[in-house]
Amino acid sequence: MSAILRTMNTRQAKLLAAIIDQFIQTATPIGSHHILEAGSFCVSCATIRNEMRYLGEEGFLEQPHVSAGRIPTAKGYQMYVKEFMEPSLQEQRVRQKFETLKDLYFRRKDQERVYEAVSLLSQMVTNVAFATVPHKDRVYYLGLANTLRQPEFQTHPLLASGIVEVLEHKIGDLLEHIELTDDVRCYIGNEHVLPEIQSCSLIVTRYQLRGETGAIGIIGPMRMDYAYDTVALELVADLLRST
Repeated sequence: MSAILRTMNTRQAKLLAAIIDQFIQTATPIGSHHILEAGSFCVSCATIRNEMRYLGEEGFLEQPHVSAGRIPTAKGYQMYVKEFMEPSLQEQRVRQKFETLKDLYFRRKDQERVYEAVSLLSQMVTNVAFATVPHKDRVYYLGLANTLRQPEFQTHPLLASGIVEVLEHKIGDLLEHIELTDDVRCYIGNEHVLPEIQSCSLIVTRYQLRGETGAIGIIGPMRMDYAYDTVALELVADLLRST
């Protein structure tokens, strides 16, 4: 017990802690009636006022105005932190808030990592790179401009719009009907189930972030460079899995 604390009796110490707890919550001066309404003291209002006056004389509380209640001083807060603060009273609330915010934090980080992986892959290949995002009904894709430069899409512009439609609305259906493994798999022409891209090829693999599965892959014309694109996808997928 500190020397300062020995100058207080038990009721005064309890009162100082109660005033600081209430002030932290309300940011308004605390009067004797506030303390009694809280139900923690079975004494008269006059007794509480006397104890508050003592705490003020000792420098633990101050009174902003004559008619106002008391607020803690720096000395009062110092005493509170050293002697009275009970983290366990707030621990459950703090931990619940932390878990919620931690989950949001990791979800944002997951999205950033997936997007960065797609960006990297799109810089390595001349076709559309895409990835689904675990926890969310979302697909990131980049490289459509690369695809539009391919002769097949210059000749058949509707083919490019079909790829966009699949990426924005149907990639989930497509991935449900094909086998996803940790190996890169190729689906060429009618080996996949969506008519919009049956003149294209899809190479795809799966990855996991914090136990949730996503897919990362490449869509392009059947004339794609399978050997190059497969190695590029393997390298980026392994990087995504290792982060």
